[in-house]
Amino acid sequence: MGLPIRSWMFVPGDSEKKLGKAPGLGADVIIIDLEDAVAPEAKAAARDMTRHWLEQVRAADPAEGAPQYWVRINPLDTSLWHRDVEAVMPGKPAGLMVPKATGPDQMRRLVEMLYELEPRNGVAPGTTQLLPLVSETPRAAITIPAYGTGDVEMPRLAGLTWGAEDLSAAIGATRKRDADGRWTDAFRMVRAQVLLTAHAAGVAAIDTLHADFRDMTGLQRVARDAYQDGFAGMLAIHPSQVAPINAAFTPGAEELAEARAIVDLFAQNPGAGALQLDGRMIDQPHLVQAQKLLARAG
Repeated sequence: MGLPIRSWMFVPGDSEKKLGKAPGLGADVIIIDLEDAVAPEAKAAARDMTRHWLEQVRAADPAEGAPQYWVRINPLDTSLWHRDVEAVMPGKPAGLMVPKATGPDQMRRLVEMLYELEPRNGVAPGTTQLLPLVSETPRAAITIPAYGTGDVEMPRLAGLTWGAEDLSAAIGATRKRDADGRWTDAFRMVRAQVLLTAHAAGVAAIDTLHADFRDMTGLQRVARDAYQDGFAGMLAIHPSQVAPINAAFTPGAEELAEARAIVDLFAQNPGAGALQLDGRMIDQPHLVQAQKLLARAG
């Protein structure tokens, strides 16, 4: 069972103060951001700071339950991303988040570059993972299913995630949610494609962030919805969001007890197609769901 991947917390790559606090935030994954959180004139300094900070973290004794450290590079259609990757690879990040990804074909150059840089920096070839942000342009949004078909970069693919802000600007949407707080049709379609494609590819589906970090009630609702819909985790933009996200994506005691009961019942009745548990019928899909839940809980 791998490390938990419930909360993915963004930290600006040019803030020494925020980077210093990152390991203690409680997030499962820290994403050091070289893209939106860093002004153009600060990009070079942010690369150097990120590399040095990653090297220091690697040199220290890892605390129990330490997060994974990832880096969000700049988009692959800019001249910045290759400098980002070259700069941070000596720090051995666990993975790279790729913003504004337009499909698997676009990522091939990044994959080729990683295979060149990993041996030079003492990284085992093929171990730097990738998490594309797959929805930030209309073109990207309509290529989401391609990630589920398999390609050269698929072994590196850790998951898929999405964002609503850039897409809303790109399509001229003046709203993203309806009066009840639910995603409108275009964003609901993107979210569903991310969820289904991630599961088709056998990787983690990571839901987008809750933009209002002061709205804890709303965050708890959307995080729990995401968990129940089948997402493995969720993006975070403020330290106060980490604990609610972790709680929402952690199976509860009653869920685990029922899952164990289902698994035990089928183990006691090998070959059975359907069984009765507490007055209701359960069959093979219930068993598969219970096994996945127990695997998630470790």
